[in-house]
This record gives sequence, C-alpha cells and structure tokens, in this order.
Amino acid sequence: MGKIIALANQKGGVGKTTTTINLAASLATLEKSVLVIDADPQANASSGLGVDIKEVDCSLYECIIDHADIKDAIYTTDIEGLDIVPSHIDLVGAEIEMLKLNSREKVMSSLLAPIRDDYDYILIDCSPSLGLITVNALTAADSVIIPVQCEYFALEGISKLLNTIKIIKSKLNPKLEIEGFLLTMYDSRLRLARQIYDEVKRHFQELVFKAVIQRNVKLSESPSHGLPVILYDADSTGAKNHLSLAKEIIEKNKK
Repeated sequence: MGKIIALANQKGGVGKTTTTINLAASLATLEKSVLVIDADPQANASSGLGVDIKEVDCSLYECIIDHADIKDAIYTTDIEGLDIVPSHIDLVGAEIEMLKLNSREKVMSSLLAPIRDDYDYILIDCSPSLGLITVNALTAADSVIIPVQCEYFALEGISKLLNTIKIIKSKLNPKLEIEGFLLTMYDSRLRLARQIYDEVKRHFQELVFKAVIQRNVKLSESPSHGLPVILYDADSTGAKNHLSLAKEIIEKNKK
C-alpha cells in the first residue's frame, strides 16, 4: 500500500514545491513509483515537472468539485515512474465551494483511496496556507514533511503548523505522523544557518532529517526548464541533496 506524504508549511518560500518536485524525481530514480498531487493553486509543481497547465483538461480542481475520476487527471512526466495530478488557478475558489460539501475535510482522502495501491509514494504539495485544501491534504496523509528555511523567522511559523497537525490528528486523522523536518536553503558559510540547524535539532531531535538541502544555483534554475534538478544537472549539489533525502525516507519506511 502506498504511503501518502504531505509537504506543508503555511510560511511561503520555504522550498515546499522544490522539495516535492525533486524528492519525487529522486524516489522515481531509485525505482519507486511516485505520484505528485499538486494541491497549490499556483501550480508550480505541475509546471516544474513539465506539465503545460493550459493543455490540462482535468486537474485536481475537477476531481474535487466536479467529481471527475482522479485517473483522468493523472499525467505522466519525463521521468519513468513519476506521475502528477496537476493543479489549476481555480483551486483558489475550491475552498469556498467545498464549504457546502458533507465531510469536506475528507474529500482528498476519498479521491486518493482508489489509486493508493498503484504507487509506492504519493506526495502532496500543499499551498502556503492552513486553509481547507491543506487540511484535506493532512487528513489524507500518513505523514507530513515540514520544510524549514534556514533563516531567522523560520521557527516562528512552526508552532502554528504543529498545532494544526495536533488538531487534525485528534479530530480527523489519528494516524498522521511527522515524517520529518527538512532544513532547506542551507548555507554553511552563514553562522545564522548553523544556529537555526542546531535550534531545530535541539527541539525536534530524531525528527530532523540528516539530509539538508543546500542553496544551489542549479536547483533554482531547473524549474524554468520544466525539469527536476536530477535531469537538469545530476551532478549538482541540489540533485545529490534530494537523492540523500529520498534514500533516507526509503530507509526509514523499511522499518
């Protein structure tokens, strides 16, 4: 049975989408079958994996609001074993439309149930908010990866997210666990980055991934080519960091 992992942090610009794209590509490179669910209306994960949003007939929006079959929304990518359910800007309004639905927090859970066995990992890229779509993602997920940017304000938003996870765990999804805290945009030359790493490690200990995502030019460039960094430049630091993360997740889930 596939494992569903949400990537969430209500703070924007912490590297959620970059991590989703490149972790998915790395897992697929390690011969795992992976599905990315782009649950962010900005649809950056979709374009970052080479999907032309204008050509998409069926997206996550149609599945949630029009009850379209999720299998019709699955698109293949340039990496074998990696598929994606793209997003659409209309998803912004979906939260309001969902308010009238019964069990509105469990819509995504029901959507993913029939295809769960088709993949080893399903990664959900959440939007930078704690709205209804993100609540849906956390209710559908087995675990959550929390990307934390190595900068001063990074730790401020974590407590709010942890509180949301706690509420969802107690009311909607008792099996939800924290897969790990992932430090992103790490620059070892900066004392502040090292301080934040130490602080996160002190607070969350074993929950912090050993893999750290360093600042890397190739990692920033690859989305503009619609490619994960492993296809854009396999020897880059960004590609190696995400491959380490993928191996760590596979190893952790063997236990």
